[in-house]
Amino acid sequence: MFKFLKEKLKGAISKISSNVEEEAKVEDIPKDEIEAEKIESKKEEISQEEVKKEEQVIDAEIKEEKPVIKEEEIKEEPKIDTGKTEETKEKGFFGKLTEKITTKKISQAQFENLFSDLELILLENNVALEVIEKIKSDLEKNLVETPIKRTKVEETIKLSLKNSIEDLFNVEKPNLLDYISNKEDKPFVIAFFGINGSGKTTSIAKIANMLKENNISSVLAASDTFRAASIEQLQHHADKLGTKLIKHDYGSDPAAVAFDAIKHAKAKNIDAVLIDTAGRLHNQDNLMDELKKIVKVANPDLKIFVGESITGNDCVEQAQNFNDTIGIDSILLTKADVDEKGGAAISVSYITKKPIIYLGIGQEYNDLKEFEPNIVVEGLGL
Repeated sequence: MFKFLKEKLKGAISKISSNVEEEAKVEDIPKDEIEAEKIESKKEEISQEEVKKEEQVIDAEIKEEKPVIKEEEIKEEPKIDTGKTEETKEKGFFGKLTEKITTKKISQAQFENLFSDLELILLENNVALEVIEKIKSDLEKNLVETPIKRTKVEETIKLSLKNSIEDLFNVEKPNLLDYISNKEDKPFVIAFFGINGSGKTTSIAKIANMLKENNISSVLAASDTFRAASIEQLQHHADKLGTKLIKHDYGSDPAAVAFDAIKHAKAKNIDAVLIDTAGRLHNQDNLMDELKKIVKVANPDLKIFVGESITGNDCVEQAQNFNDTIGIDSILLTKADVDEKGGAAISVSYITKKPIIYLGIGQEYNDLKEFEPNIVVEGLGL
């Protein structure tokens, strides 16, 4: 998974860290800076000596006067905050010089130059521009003008990139099994949306199989009355899974099919209804109006967008368009196991502000994986 992008990122991070370390090797500390450090260190020593002398004089005067002070009048004199901690006081010239030798700071100009390689790689692998800008901003905050140990440059860059990518998935993900089990007013209705060929029907069969394995009953609704052989395909899965399929004739009202499936589930006390819909593009207004009608009639508890992970930015754009039209709740990415680039997986949740709930990783019913951010992070070698 994400093999191509993983190799490219590894090369880019290695190149960036090598460039930074190489600059660090040839970068000498200017003599005038060393002299300035010496002078500053000397000033601090003189200042501290003067303070000690002043304290000694004051102590001597107090001893000579020896006033009688009542116990209740004794108050602790407030300490003067010099703005220097003990650690700062103890860090003299050699401590500061050592820090300069063993650490490196990346300037803004250096960062812009170094990030250009990484930016190109992300673009080539279908990562959305908005996501690239977010990653750039995160890395800039963590790396620019921040002291980095010269032996830890690559490790620091990888950690910053890892944290930035993990943050892309900072959207609450529903636990489908808990949602269904905890709903008192059965059934729990799930509608699946996406374009033609995205894998909706197969994904529905996988979900039905997962529910069956967890002792949750379901009924399928063949609301794709538009595509040839769509009903037969869903019937094939229903027969293999031993699940009831509610269907009408081709050309009939898809919303009516969904309505009848929900009615059947209520009568038979079935836990969940899984609604298949016809694939369509967002600019097919008449077909999109059908989806709106299904949503209005079925009032699904969960609307899942199904998209192909391998289509990259197209998948992200489709998800955004469906979200704008019907308001999706979560995302299921198919063919994730053959996705070499990972652009859709990295981008779609951040762009839509909706969680990825499952990944399709094969053709078998059990080839459905619950999504976790670490799948992407580990897939990228971070």
